[in-house]
Amino acid sequence: MATEYDVVVLGGGTGGYVAAIQAAKNGQKVAVVEKGKVGGTCLHRGCIPTKALLRSAEVLQTVKKASEFGVSVEGNAGINFLQAQERKQQIVDQLEKGIHQLFKQGKIDLFVGTGTILGPSIFSPTAGTVSVELEDGSENEMLIPKNLIIATGSKPRTLNGLTIDEENVLSSDGALNLETLPKSILIVGGGVIGMEWASMLHDFGVEVTVLEYADRILPTEDKEVAKELARLYKKKNLTMHTSAEVQAASYKKTNNGVEIKAIIKGEEQTFSADKILVSVGRSANTENIGLQNTDIATENGFIQVNDFYQTKESHIYAIGDCIPTIQLAHVAMEEGTIAANHIAGKATEKLDYDLVPRCIYTSTEIASVGITEEQAKERGHDVKKGKFFFRGIGKALVYGESDGFIKIIADKKTDDILGVSMIGPHVTDMISEAALAQVLNATPWEVGNTIHPHPTLAESFREAALAVDGNAIHG
Repeated sequence: MATEYDVVVLGGGTGGYVAAIQAAKNGQKVAVVEKGKVGGTCLHRGCIPTKALLRSAEVLQTVKKASEFGVSVEGNAGINFLQAQERKQQIVDQLEKGIHQLFKQGKIDLFVGTGTILGPSIFSPTAGTVSVELEDGSENEMLIPKNLIIATGSKPRTLNGLTIDEENVLSSDGALNLETLPKSILIVGGGVIGMEWASMLHDFGVEVTVLEYADRILPTEDKEVAKELARLYKKKNLTMHTSAEVQAASYKKTNNGVEIKAIIKGEEQTFSADKILVSVGRSANTENIGLQNTDIATENGFIQVNDFYQTKESHIYAIGDCIPTIQLAHVAMEEGTIAANHIAGKATEKLDYDLVPRCIYTSTEIASVGITEEQAKERGHDVKKGKFFFRGIGKALVYGESDGFIKIIADKKTDDILGVSMIGPHVTDMISEAALAQVLNATPWEVGNTIHPHPTLAESFREAALAVDGNAIHG
């Protein structure tokens, strides 16, 4: 059976479902092909479930510190991990139902199965027809789109020679399905995902060791922020080794768990734990989707696109983790919206990736937007900066969370804000003001002269802006 559509979206993850909804809002007939569950990695194996568990870890630590606030709690606080997992799943299920409702409202057809892109055929003179092998085993569907959006996402990478079995060697996907917590774990990779898992598991009481190949954890973030997180985690007795070259071939199962070697500063060391979690990035899901039947170009597995996400086949677009941009859910959403609007002939602007806010949900949160101080200097900017510590903010002391700071860098000549980096309490909820400031080309003076209510954590952003020119009030 063959059905014609204005837009077919291959992949129902965050970018894919948003692109489909936007296309439907543009008055187009839309179908989505998804082999798993709508919502994709972010909803089922990433953003939402990990943040749900991180919240459980946060609550546990708050209860453990209750006496500091004059609150008496009977007995010892502990984690019921199965109950935390059940809560996580309830949240995921509720959000998935919401997406199905949005599809219903937009009259979007959902095909649950594996889609393959076909070349020119009797169905269409151009590549792009999608053959869907339906999950229920019924006869294949043929979807003939005027435009196709590829949104197939990504999957966890591993080290050559270290096979992920989701039992002893876990990916982040497998870690989310744990029924019991291990007593100890080795985390290979100290980037965003690795450090979020390290934070969560450590707060749950697991003995955590992080092995990071770079010379510091969070190598893509501001150096001072990464240094501060490392300092705070050292105080918590979370073990981290940087410049650690893990020897994948040395991995072996033991009677007590797993063992692997790493070369650290020229010295080989052996590490053992109950399990290993591999967190060394993600690779694009572009295999076995039929790209060979098209003229679409790829590089290192990622689909090459122009500013509006068109591939070399101009009626075929690609968005999200399967293209070489920032692998964040809100980026995929924005790319999906731009692609859908471009298909509809609406005026669209190129996405400025420097203006994308980035959040890390460790127990001391991190958020940033714009470029780091190091990047600014590499680009030739004459930089001025301001920094303000949360310990000078009354609301932070009230919360009992006064670690960290906000750092703002600006160009001395133009006075434009180039980047903002935050580490501290609830900064992932504060970064949007900084993002708006950059979109509006605000200067530190303008932010510093915007009245912020007292007492709030947001006062720290104003103080950091004033500090750029040496005018901070409380620092």
